Amino acid sequence: MARKSIKLSNKTAEQGTVKRAEADLRRGKSASTAAGEFVREEIEHIRQGKHGARSAKQAIAIGLSKARRAGVPLGVPKAGRASEATRKSAARELSEGPKKTAVSKKRSRAITTALKHESRSSVSKRALSTQAKRAAAKRKASGPATKPAPRRAAKRGKKR
Repeated sequence: MARKSIKLSNKTAEQGTVKRAEADLRRGKSASTAAGEFVREEIEHIRQGKHGARSAKQAIAIGLSKARRAGVPLGVPKAGRASEATRKSAARELSEGPKKTAVSKKRSRAITTALKHESRSSVSKRALSTQAKRAAAKRKASGPATKPAPRRAAKRGKKR
C-alpha cells in the first residue's frame, strides 16, 4: 500500500513552518493543527514588526490563508460559520494554491507599508487570550452541549 506523499508549497511561508506542518500531517494530526504552524508564524512576524494586524482575528485569518495556499487540506467554513466573503476567499485560496505570479513591486511595497502602520498589540498574550475565550464562548453557546437531552428533561419533570 503506497503512502500518499505530503508536499506543501513553501512559496509564501518560511521553510521551517512548512516542514513542521508536513510533519504534523504525516503523523496523522488534523489539518487545523498543521495550519496552526502558519498562524504561529504570522503571529511571530507581527511581534517582530515585519508587519501588523488590526486584531488577533485578522492575524489568524492571514495565517489560515497562507496555510490554504501552501496546500494544507483545510476545508471551507460552513454556511453560517463565516461571512460569505470569507467563504469565497477560502474557496479561492484552496483551488488556486500558491500564487503563480509575483505581485507588482509597487503593490507589494504599499501592502507592507500599510501593514507596518498597524498595531503590534493585536497579537499580545492578552489579545490572543481574549480572542480564544470569545471563540470558545461562541462555540459553547451554539453547540449541542447547551441543550438538555430529551430523557433528562423528562426525568426532571417526573421528579417535581
